[in-house]
Order: sequence, then C-alpha cells, then structure tokens
Amino acid sequence: MSFTYEYLPWRGISKETMAVYDTKTKIDADGKPTSIVFPYIDSSKTRKLETKDFYTTGDIGKAGLFGRDKFSAGAHKYVTITEGETDALSYYEILKGPVVSVQSSVTAVRDCTIDRAWLNSFERIYLAFDNDEHGRRALREVSKLFDYNKLYHVQFTKRKDANEYLSAGEVDDLRRIWWNSKRYQPERIVSSLEDFRDILKEPPKWGAPYPFPTLTRMTYGIRTAEVVLITAQEGVGKTELMHAIEHKLLKEVDDANVGAIYLEEPKKRHLQALAGIEIGEAVHLPDTSRSPAEVADAISRLVKKDERLNIYSHFGSDDPDSLIDTIRFLVSGRQCRFVLLDHITMAVSGLAGEDERRALDYLATRLEILVKELDFSLIVVSHVNDDGKTRGSRYISKVADMRIDITRDLTNADPHISSIMHLMISKSRDIGKTGPAGSYIFDQNTRQYTEIGEAANDNQISAIQSRAA
Repeated sequence: MSFTYEYLPWRGISKETMAVYDTKTKIDADGKPTSIVFPYIDSSKTRKLETKDFYTTGDIGKAGLFGRDKFSAGAHKYVTITEGETDALSYYEILKGPVVSVQSSVTAVRDCTIDRAWLNSFERIYLAFDNDEHGRRALREVSKLFDYNKLYHVQFTKRKDANEYLSAGEVDDLRRIWWNSKRYQPERIVSSLEDFRDILKEPPKWGAPYPFPTLTRMTYGIRTAEVVLITAQEGVGKTELMHAIEHKLLKEVDDANVGAIYLEEPKKRHLQALAGIEIGEAVHLPDTSRSPAEVADAISRLVKKDERLNIYSHFGSDDPDSLIDTIRFLVSGRQCRFVLLDHITMAVSGLAGEDERRALDYLATRLEILVKELDFSLIVVSHVNDDGKTRGSRYISKVADMRIDITRDLTNADPHISSIMHLMISKSRDIGKTGPAGSYIFDQNTRQYTEIGEAANDNQISAIQSRAA
C-alpha cells in the first residue's frame, strides 16, 4: 500500500507550524490522513488518527523533549514547556518562540532532566501543563528541577490544555493566559485538620547510620531535611571521615542515591578511597597489591547500579548559585537522598574578604532552604579557625541543624594519643543531645574506624596501630 507524508493543518495548528517542528501527516493511497508523526532526536512518536493510539520508534526514553532540537540554547528569553506535542505546536502557533513538550505527565521529570541544561539557559521557564490531576502532579515534580525565581505558571481555567483553546478558536484567551502567567509558587500553607493528620501520620524514624556507633545513637542517624555540619582544623581527617560516611550510605541504604561533591579531590582519588574501604586496603598507594580491575570491581559491588553514586567536582568557583543549582539537580534530577559537600569554603575560593563572607552567608542560607524544600540530607564540611569558628562565615554554623566537631591532639608526641579522633556534637537543633559522641582510631591498613572507650589502654590502641604499620 502506497502512502505519502505532508505538512497539513490540524486542530487549529497551521501547516507552517507543522513544518517548523517537521511534524508530518501520513496519507494513504485514497488521500485519507491516517497518522501524525512527531519527530524527536533519533526517535519518533506516532499518533493514529482513528484510534488515537500512540507508538514509538527508536529509544524514545532517551529522547528528552519534543521540539528541543528546533531552538538553540538561550536564543530567546523565554521557553515554554507543555504536557503534549499537540499543545507545544498550539502555543508556538501564537508565541512564535521556543515551545517544547514532555512526552507525558508520567515522564515529565525524566524528559526535563535529560534537557535540563538547555532549559536552564533561558531566563524564564513557563510551565503549561494540563489542568487536571496528572498535570498538576507533573507541575510540582518538574518545578523542583529549577530555581523558583525562573519559573512561571501558565494556569488554564475553563479548558484543560493549550490545544483545546486553539481548537475552539479562543486564540486571544490562550495568548492572554500566557502573558498573565505569574511566578510559580509551591503550595506552602496548610490549614485543614486532614492536612495536619497527613503530616503527622508517619512516626519519627531513624535515619541512615553513621559508621560511628555512638554518633548514630545520639543523632538517630543521618536524617533527611537536615544540614549536618562537620568541622575541624586542617589535617585532622575530615575527608577520610566523609569517605567513611559515604561508604556506609552506599553499603547499607540500598534504596538511596548519593551525591558526592568533593571540591579538592579528583574523581579517581575519590573512587580509590571508597574502594579502599570496601577492599580493606589503601589501593591509592603505588605499592597496593590490587589491580585496577579489582578496584573497579569493588566500586561495582559497593555502588550496585548506574546513576546511584553521582560524583561532581569543579575545583573551586566564585559562583554559589552554580553549586546550589548542581545540588538541586542531584536531588531532583538524580533522586539523591544524601549529598556530601567537602568543603563549603572551596565553593567560593575565587573570592576574599567581605565578598567571601557575603557569598558564604548566602550559600549557607540557600542550602538550608533547599534541604527543607526538597527533603534530603546535606552533610557539609567546613574548616574552623583556632577559636573554633567556621572559616569565612559564622553563618555556616548558625543555619546548620546539627554540628559535629572533630578534634585530634596532633601536637602530642605520643602516637597513641595523636591518632585518636574525638567527635563532639556541639549543636543539635531538633534532637537536643549534645556532648561527646565517641572516640575513634583509624586503621591505615584496613581503612576502617574503630570506636574506643575513654579509658582505652595502650594495648587496645597498639593492637590497632600495629595492623596499620
């Protein structure tokens, strides 16, 4: 059976708009339109006109947004996202600017995540999802991918979507709805007793465990919606401690993705540190007995699947918004429930003096808001000065929900004493438990921490140190 493809007007959409998006109608030998093909990058989605069924070709799951390839990044101030291809064509009909569509409300977050960098290149992002339950859910989920200051909500009223307005000839109404769009505001006020019951129905839970037993007992673990600040002077072992926490999360919290931002550590050294804990050997040293393949296998065992561990490093910057946006992407786009940041001062390393202080104040405040907004756990490291104050900005400590201080007596000539790491909880906003949280000694050989009692004797400590020799 022979057939042709043509650009044809459809449901109020002109053939010129169909041509812009290379959207063609399939016509059979009798001249009857049978389907419309919506092209994506390296794939397509076809709608059968009689049955309204869809089928796809190519790897549509990786295609991202419909219409994305028709507009250059940042070529216009605004971009509009709709819930369907027909709606994208409908809004382009009146806007003549960048309009794209997710493949469905169910895939909205996935599709926007794939093309997030492109979307973020525009000054404003207009969200024009359907006026129904599925559309409102997609709106809430997609909004978390972006800074709310960039988002505008296209609110349909008497009709469900853009094409319904266009098909009804209500072009002026459709245009007015877009121009009258307001900044998107998430729902922040609850007032009904039913809402209160929903909020309270989940009992308090333990968070994920630290690799330090006493610390876990005192804090109830690493909990979401909290900022945990870890402080110490230089050379005390903050990064090794962060590696141990990260390994514990990957090892024991199977359903959680982890974001790792180590601003002074190359990715290779970071992976070697995790593998070393998993294997029980310092695999980053030249005399390691482990091959690169064994190290890679250890990481595979620990991480278990692709996109579970997300490592980011930029080795210093002077733009706190860049770091905030990265963390938002890790949480909303990569579903990271835990994010580790080592260390916060490096995020504004290009600044100094009062500029650095203001940038760190701003960064600390925005991170605390973000943690509450997206409900994830942020563990962040900061250096402290000789007085125990966070370096660069005292505000870092003020906004944290919990502060854990690390100390070691590095000046003591007795290696039994200088090798012991002490943890102290100096702030616990929600739980209220403060004070000593255990003393630990790090085994250089096995890469493990062992908790010791306050009255640990020389034999106990020496046994650990001898294994590390």
